[in-house]
Amino acid sequence: MSQQKFGVIGLAVMGENLALNVERNGFPISVYNRTRSKTDEFMKTRAVDKNVFAAYSLEEFVQSLERPRRILVMVQAGKAVDAVIEQLKPLLDQDDMIIDGGNSLYDDTERRTKELEATGLGFVGMGVSGGEEGALWGPSMMPGGTEASYRELEPILTKIAAQVDDGPCVTFIGPGGAGHYVKMVHNGIEYGDMQLIAEAYDLLKNTAGLTNEQLHEVFAEWNTTDELNSFLIEITADIFKKIDDQGTGKHLVDLVMDSAGQKGTGRWTVMSALELGVGIPTIIAAVNARIMSSYKDQRVAASKELPGPTGMYEGDTKAFVNMVRDALYCSKICSYAQGMALLGKASQEYNYNLNLGEMARIWKGGCIIRAGFLNKIKKAYDENPQLPNLLLAPEFKQTILDRQDAWRQVLIAANKFGIPVPAFSASLDYFDSYRRATLPQNLTQAQRDYFGAHTYERTDKSRGEFFHTEWTQEEKSTVGV
Repeated sequence: MSQQKFGVIGLAVMGENLALNVERNGFPISVYNRTRSKTDEFMKTRAVDKNVFAAYSLEEFVQSLERPRRILVMVQAGKAVDAVIEQLKPLLDQDDMIIDGGNSLYDDTERRTKELEATGLGFVGMGVSGGEEGALWGPSMMPGGTEASYRELEPILTKIAAQVDDGPCVTFIGPGGAGHYVKMVHNGIEYGDMQLIAEAYDLLKNTAGLTNEQLHEVFAEWNTTDELNSFLIEITADIFKKIDDQGTGKHLVDLVMDSAGQKGTGRWTVMSALELGVGIPTIIAAVNARIMSSYKDQRVAASKELPGPTGMYEGDTKAFVNMVRDALYCSKICSYAQGMALLGKASQEYNYNLNLGEMARIWKGGCIIRAGFLNKIKKAYDENPQLPNLLLAPEFKQTILDRQDAWRQVLIAANKFGIPVPAFSASLDYFDSYRRATLPQNLTQAQRDYFGAHTYERTDKSRGEFFHTEWTQEEKSTVGV
């Protein structure tokens, strides 16, 4: 048997689909799965008549690959990845490379890259977005780690990636954990997008009284606009059409439990932002909203004890729908601005040397947050690579200035009728905080100096000069502060 050009370990759906994508694009593959029956099933079904070699031991798998060996590991993030790496290491030769295509924590990828490079092996930590369909037909991929290994993989990755007007949706992200870091923040932005859409839905359904048929029409129309055209808006429109296939005759969305799960990448994004001192309130609100949704039983009980305002929006429904659209777009801009600001700070802190315009470009196809307005983000960073915040890009700045009144009116309506809109609110708070020359934290810092002698800077002195004041002659207790 001639040796295969690419190997895949792990035949869950994502692993299978990526393997088939590679083979379809002209690269013979070897596959291995710890459970033999899974390999057998794959070979009898999806791999029939394809250039796939099934290995039943890691030794056989490694020996079937041409050198330098290219091995994609698609197993559960964490200890399972480390276990596979340890099993592979004694079987590999110098310059062979391991690719971790799961949602690994970037810190783990940093560690693995250093450890494997020290042994002469290459390691690529590669975020993959697009779900099952993307993996099969063209995902967005975010590879980081050993650059020489990426260059060896580049002919394959550029073929299997989603293709858009300005190239394949893959590029070398940066050293160490850069690829998985960018994928993590991508997922954080995804959390924000999904929560903002959910809040728009809640407002249109429970304040404006739109039916599922009307909601389908609204979201389908929004998906034709330059501002909101996106995968998530598209699938949202589809969801409102689906009738339950279990005979209830109801729309399936109304039967789905209002308790959303999460796999951890949103939480990791929040933790990293806090560590780096970057404000991402929309993404934090989205993570918190999923946590609140998990309190289903408590919320049902509380709904009987804690009444809120009632009533429906009584103005022009079409005008309200348009205001919600504007609020959604403005909030979306703020969510992406926060995510890109986090990437910019991480790039500086970890020496990733990220090209933010290129990050927007590779998200244009294949991935969950693919959207038409990513072209505008790419343009903003192409025109000004040092742009401190997307809110200052001319087009986004003008968009929000033109629509902020509608945005504020939507929040007024939400508060009036008791509809929680944490991500809409966090986005507007972010905008209002960023645009203000002065914030009330002068009082916060004065309090800190009062009870803890933490010092403060003065507005009438040079930045970097610090002062401390005895605020009163009386001794004040700080117990409980």
